[in-house]
Amino acid sequence: MWKWSLSVGKEIKPLRGPREGGTLVTIRGENLGLDFREIQDNVKVAQVDCTPIREGYIPAEQIVCEMGKAEKSQYTGNAEVCVGVGECRPEFMAKSSKNYYFVIPRIINLKPSRGPVSGGTIVNITGSHLDAGSNVSIMFKDQPCTYLRRGGQWLTCRTHASLNGFGNVSVSVNIDRAHLQKDLRFEYVEDPTITRIEPEWSIYSGYTPVTVTGTNLDIIQTPLIRAKYNNHETLNLCQVLGPTTMLCQAPELSISLARQQEVPERPDEFGFKLDDVMALMALNNSNFIYYPNPEFEPLSVSGVLELKPGSPIILKGRNFLPPTNTGNGKLNYTVFIGEKPCMLTVSETQLLCESPNLTGRHKVLARVGGIEFSPGVVHIMSDSPLSSTAIIGIAAAGALLILFIVVVLIAYKRKSRESDLTLKRLQMQMDNLESRVALECKEAFAELQTDIHELTSDLDGAGIPFLDYRTYTMRVLFPGIEEHPVLRDLEVPGYRQEQVEKGLKLFGQLINNKVFLLCFIRTLEAQRGFSMRDRGNVASLIMTVLQSKLEYATDVLKHLLSDLIDRNLESKNHPKLLLRRTESVAEKMLTNWFTFLLYKFLKECAGEPLFSLFCAIKQQMEKGPIDSITGEARYSLSEDKLIRQQIDYKTLVLNCIHPENEKSPEIQVKALNCDTISQVKEKILDAIYKNVPHSHRLKASDMDLEWRQGRGQRVILQDEDVTTKIEGDWKRLNMLFHYQVPDNAVMALVPKQVTAYNSVNNSTVSRTSASKYENMIKYTGSPDSLRSRTPMITPDLESGVKVWHLVKNHEHGDQKEGDRGSKMVSEIYLTRLLATKGTLQKFVDDLFETIFSTAHRGSALPLAIKYMFDFLDEQADKHSIHDPHVRHTWKSNCLPLRFWVNVIKNPQFVFDIHKSSITDACLSVVAQTFMDSCSTSEHRLGKDSPSNKLLYAKDIPSYKSWVERYYSDIGKMQAISDQDMNAYLAEQSRMHVNEFNSMSSLSEIYSYVEKYTEEIVCSLEEDEAARKQRLAFKLEQVVAFMSLES
Repeated sequence: MWKWSLSVGKEIKPLRGPREGGTLVTIRGENLGLDFREIQDNVKVAQVDCTPIREGYIPAEQIVCEMGKAEKSQYTGNAEVCVGVGECRPEFMAKSSKNYYFVIPRIINLKPSRGPVSGGTIVNITGSHLDAGSNVSIMFKDQPCTYLRRGGQWLTCRTHASLNGFGNVSVSVNIDRAHLQKDLRFEYVEDPTITRIEPEWSIYSGYTPVTVTGTNLDIIQTPLIRAKYNNHETLNLCQVLGPTTMLCQAPELSISLARQQEVPERPDEFGFKLDDVMALMALNNSNFIYYPNPEFEPLSVSGVLELKPGSPIILKGRNFLPPTNTGNGKLNYTVFIGEKPCMLTVSETQLLCESPNLTGRHKVLARVGGIEFSPGVVHIMSDSPLSSTAIIGIAAAGALLILFIVVVLIAYKRKSRESDLTLKRLQMQMDNLESRVALECKEAFAELQTDIHELTSDLDGAGIPFLDYRTYTMRVLFPGIEEHPVLRDLEVPGYRQEQVEKGLKLFGQLINNKVFLLCFIRTLEAQRGFSMRDRGNVASLIMTVLQSKLEYATDVLKHLLSDLIDRNLESKNHPKLLLRRTESVAEKMLTNWFTFLLYKFLKECAGEPLFSLFCAIKQQMEKGPIDSITGEARYSLSEDKLIRQQIDYKTLVLNCIHPENEKSPEIQVKALNCDTISQVKEKILDAIYKNVPHSHRLKASDMDLEWRQGRGQRVILQDEDVTTKIEGDWKRLNMLFHYQVPDNAVMALVPKQVTAYNSVNNSTVSRTSASKYENMIKYTGSPDSLRSRTPMITPDLESGVKVWHLVKNHEHGDQKEGDRGSKMVSEIYLTRLLATKGTLQKFVDDLFETIFSTAHRGSALPLAIKYMFDFLDEQADKHSIHDPHVRHTWKSNCLPLRFWVNVIKNPQFVFDIHKSSITDACLSVVAQTFMDSCSTSEHRLGKDSPSNKLLYAKDIPSYKSWVERYYSDIGKMQAISDQDMNAYLAEQSRMHVNEFNSMSSLSEIYSYVEKYTEEIVCSLEEDEAARKQRLAFKLEQVVAFMSLES
């Protein structure tokens, strides 16, 4: 029974080849037939016919066959041999255990890509599957490159001399029948030449440096220098330094020691072995000569030389300086005493060695060229003239002296240590200050240049959420009161309703009586208990009643202002103080009068630059960190609200899902990794509801921030949870980087739940104070009290822990140095005020230019402004006040400081927006600049002046010129007749006739009548005009109707 198998030691070679075929595959095994005919057509390798070759066949043991061409679909398979003549029977079929693979060899690169035209360059070709197949040939255009060896990714060959001279030739590789070609080029370069050798001498042992100059030396891979003497060739290495230079070590001259003479010898041949460049093997014009080797004599007969310390060592011998044609040649000698080299002086027969500072026995070793010789050992004796006792005494005295010096140094060191530490500390502070100042100034300049365009482009086209007329007037007239009675129907018990309404109608008739109203107001103002708050309240209530009769309200206002001017001048107060404060009903009525009549102007003209300024401030502030506890910010116009330390932060882009439509596209929101969760919620709501009035939005306090991490994982982020960090008695609010939120994270606002997923262990925890600090910086009090908006840091009453965000409150005594920085260093951050001011300058200029201009983008100057300014000029003429500064101040106190400053500081009176603490602080700086621009007094500024005045010091003179031009232009305009003004006022009354409930307003005013009934009745009885109209009696009728006893 015949069996074929591949047992241990048997093989198929090679196991890989190209698809094109031609590979000679050697199969070794057992029982591979006894005659070539039995296997002649019965061999397949990887399902491809493999034609056996008779010359390679060894009966029963080995088959050599040539592979045919494989199809593209064939990749691998084993070898199959069927033994027998005719049809193959399965029992005579055998298969190999190893597979044969078809591969695609490729060539990628070759190195070097240049070589001499004479050949001899070893070229390395890189690629893939280069070890496949059985036969390799490399062609450089029409001539072969002798194959040397190969691996899977490389093969090497040796170039022949170029048949076509120098130039580029194509390179191709044949592996069996596979022809590999890529755009590889090899350049035959002109053979190197040698033009100079320096020096042209050496010694018999060689290894002296020789500098060779020539051309194309860098194309030789392994240059060698050679010498031939008496048919014996010696070689040494050269190092190529560049195309024209190489450094060689001279080869030795093969002269036997017995034949060495005292005369120079010339080699039979001297040249260079540079690949196959035969022209330089023996240089015809070489004068290279070899001199006898230096010879050393022993140091002494015994081989040991006794010396004293410092004595020189003299090495004697001959031939130390070869007698070259250009004078004595210099050889590089190195002499070691032990392991230390010594300084040498060389003469013809001596080497003078300066002994190193050593004692004891040391071997002497001399090296020159290829020679290394030891002439013996030196014994350097320690020769001391002192006795051992003297040496001990000197040592003891020296030790005592050193001890004394150490004690003195320690004492001095202790005294100077404090001053040194102080000096170092100051130096470090100065270095830090310098670097921080430089960084801040650089950042400020960069921000100033880049932010202006961003703000301008972002604000274009944004909708302006104006409040309706009623809400606007209520916020100015009754700040801080959301549901005022004047907006509701009168609430009285049903059995008294008819009686009360009669009384209020009668009271309304009295209010519409000019004599009564003036007497009523004057009497109230004369009462001690009638506070400033009451004066403002009465003025606002009267204006709500007279909203439908603005002609009458204007007449009353003019009388009250005339009386106020008379009283001011009679009391000998400075005229400039008129209308400076709200100390009378008239002054508050004047504010309310402008509030009613400038609404249209605000909506059509001044509202746009005011809203742009608000948005610009808000956007600029939110570009940098804002402390949610203290309200301080990196970007600010207010020194009090400026973060005076470096806060490292990074801007993140969050992909936010619309809370009311999860299927809508995600909205990209920019946030900072140092933002608290509440701040992030506010920014997301601002982006989602970009043009939606604030009152129509979802509230951040009603929403939870949910981070969706993929694979259904959702984490609720909170300002405080069980992961909040507590250090000592300080607890820090959670920020985005606390949760390690990455860029492009997906966020969603979801309705607030009773419990939330804890971000650490996914268990539910009670959220009793989930947004404890969420609304901390929101303002809910009276808008008039703007200066008291800084949130307080209050410790938790249960645990005594104080909460902080970016900056710990500096008022706490346990503040660590460096949390806010020293005063000296923190002042450098004031440059940020200047950068922020520069960024917002355009918006401030636009607002001021709009307000202080008589032509407003197509809108005419409101009649109310011209009418009131003319009235003030009339009053000045009446009292013979011709000082232009006084007239200027009256107008400034009347309109800009009474109306515009209030609107600039409180844009929420005009727009449906939310104003944060930092925005309020910046608006206050702008409002102060506005006030300074309207002043006629000169402000002398110095280094101790407030930063907000220094900030706009250069701009205020320009603004003042705008104000003066504005007042001058208004004065030159044609006067408004009473008839035209009354028609305008009647139209305004008609447009807003039903905005307020007059009955409720009269009821509120009547509360003051109840309080001061006797005083008002007395005043009416004393006034002659009131007596004629029996106004006191009519008031008593009102009181009778309104009293509970009636």
